[in-house]
Amino acid sequence: MWQRIQTAVALIYPPRCMGCGELTETDFGLCGTCWRETPFIGGTVCESCGVPLPGIADGHRIECDDCMKTTRPWHDGRAALMYQGKARALVLALKHGDRPELARPAARWMTQAGRELFHPDMLVAPVPLHWTRLLKRRYNQSALLAQYLGKEAGLEVCPDLLLRRVQTPVLDGKTAAQRAETLENAISAHPKRVKRMQGRDVLLVDDVMTSGATLAACARVCLASGANHIFVLVLARVAKDA
Repeated sequence: MWQRIQTAVALIYPPRCMGCGELTETDFGLCGTCWRETPFIGGTVCESCGVPLPGIADGHRIECDDCMKTTRPWHDGRAALMYQGKARALVLALKHGDRPELARPAARWMTQAGRELFHPDMLVAPVPLHWTRLLKRRYNQSALLAQYLGKEAGLEVCPDLLLRRVQTPVLDGKTAAQRAETLENAISAHPKRVKRMQGRDVLLVDDVMTSGATLAACARVCLASGANHIFVLVLARVAKDA
């Protein structure tokens, strides 16, 4: 009976590509063309932010120029995609285009990209969204990514571990220093959730990393609240020349 229902649903609503809407073989997938045009990150990457780097890993820690210049308050970081082309369109659709269903497959890509970061008893937490923006968008895309990622990786998720107390302006176009100044004291730990992170590794999840200022602000709050090591995992990484 259930198989008949699934068949009927597939006939009425056949699976379509998340990128272009063309028919595909499976739900929540990309067609061949969109897959080739989506800049997945692989090979050698910066161990702090996940941006791809030339060369071959030699067993020593590798970091990009930005991460060598700016000490990150987290241990390691990874990203699934470069924020360009089809990837940028998918991120914007998830963030501003009312496409929350994109979070499920995106979290699978992130799970693959971040598999080296996962540790036993790790706590997953999304970058928080101010309530006014949450009211406007109806969902926090980072929280959706965190929830699906937690299921994929078998990790505990605390969607409200952190709170954004201050409604900060849009950070696009600001320098790294301006972003850091804008975010100062904007994020805090949820007073009823602090104990959940004490002595534990925390994995911070966000949709896009540009300068890393938002993730840095979140990481500092977690460390000040008693967390052990902080790791970051994002859907897409903005390249310096993007």
